[in-house]
Amino acid sequence: MSTAKPAYATPLKNPTFYVIVAAALIISAAMGIRQTFGLFIGPFSYDRGLPVTRVAFAIALHNLVWGFAQPFAGAAADRYGAAPVVAFGATTFAAGLALAAGSPSGIALIAGLGLLVGIGVSCTTFGVVLTAVGRAATPEQRSMAMGIASAGGSLGQVLMVPFAQLVRETSRISTSLYALAFLMLVAAPFGMLLDRRKEVGTPHAAASPAAATVPPLRETLAHAMRHRGYRLLTLGFFTCGFQLAFIATHLPGYLTLCHMPMGLGATALALIGLFNMAGSWACGWLGGRFRQQHVLGWLYLIRGATIAAFFLLPKSTVSVVLFAAVMGLTWLGTVPLTSGLIAKVFGTRHLGTLFGVVFLSHQLGSFLGAWLGGYVFDATGSYTLIWPATALAGLFAALLHFPIDDTVHAPVEPARA
Repeated sequence: MSTAKPAYATPLKNPTFYVIVAAALIISAAMGIRQTFGLFIGPFSYDRGLPVTRVAFAIALHNLVWGFAQPFAGAAADRYGAAPVVAFGATTFAAGLALAAGSPSGIALIAGLGLLVGIGVSCTTFGVVLTAVGRAATPEQRSMAMGIASAGGSLGQVLMVPFAQLVRETSRISTSLYALAFLMLVAAPFGMLLDRRKEVGTPHAAASPAAATVPPLRETLAHAMRHRGYRLLTLGFFTCGFQLAFIATHLPGYLTLCHMPMGLGATALALIGLFNMAGSWACGWLGGRFRQQHVLGWLYLIRGATIAAFFLLPKSTVSVVLFAAVMGLTWLGTVPLTSGLIAKVFGTRHLGTLFGVVFLSHQLGSFLGAWLGGYVFDATGSYTLIWPATALAGLFAALLHFPIDDTVHAPVEPARA
């Protein structure tokens, strides 16, 4: 009988505990900050005279840049470790926020929130940070460890959204963005803990006997592209990005159009982050006990049904709170499940790169969700056309995930004590 303890047991004596905590703090800063961007669409438009489409494009562009940069950031972390990648990303992220804060022009906004933030967030979130957790944890506990890190990372959304709203209401837009940039820099040093398990002598995937037989990156990528399950996972993740980016970017504005109370949009985004803590943990737990692709399928079905019900039913403060709660439970639980499924099938040696390719599809969806929402609003004066498409996308993703084959196609990793 195995006597291996969970990756998060006896925390002070287990180096994996520090990896999980560091990952949660870094993801909290990066994801929490980017979750605030929807709060700035109105102020940028009214105070600086920028069209909603242009502001939405800047936010959408960072999702697109994030997606294209993610495979490269993941590959850099696979080769050099997570710490230098996180340091570079946090600095670039902060520079993008500062550039957007310091100049009222649309070009600076696009370069800051679009290009620099996109590069920065690719180095400080899932493809780099969560894959470090995946390498540190045992194969048996990997899904749970990733779920815990994702759940802890949701704390940033709970705290950052009301913080940004408060600073924005009491000061200028610039002050709020500068404050967020400072917080991003504060999180950078925690990247040094992500490689802690390797430093203290625990066998790393690259040094394990099984890793000696792991094929090179080019061969692994070619094999993954031929794998039907990997292709289905990539297509399905597009839906996740589309749904989340549309809601995070345009929910505050939509609620304003529905004559909801002022500040309810910020409250809804914060509630999504709060319930995402429980949802990410639950998805990690479920992924360790059931087939991860089946959990993903049900998650997308629930999310799509929730979006449809919210759009069709009358709007009230109660319905907004319930919508935010259910969306939070299904929000980022897709990430530990998706990355855990990739690790199960292909191993962890090239996990950062393989997840980065899948995540590119997610970010293409994010770009379309954020930008298309703004385009539809400017063209029609409402979001009526986009909500049904967002709901139907959940059904589409579920149909893609249920038939995924999770047969192992990588050398079996040796058990760790």
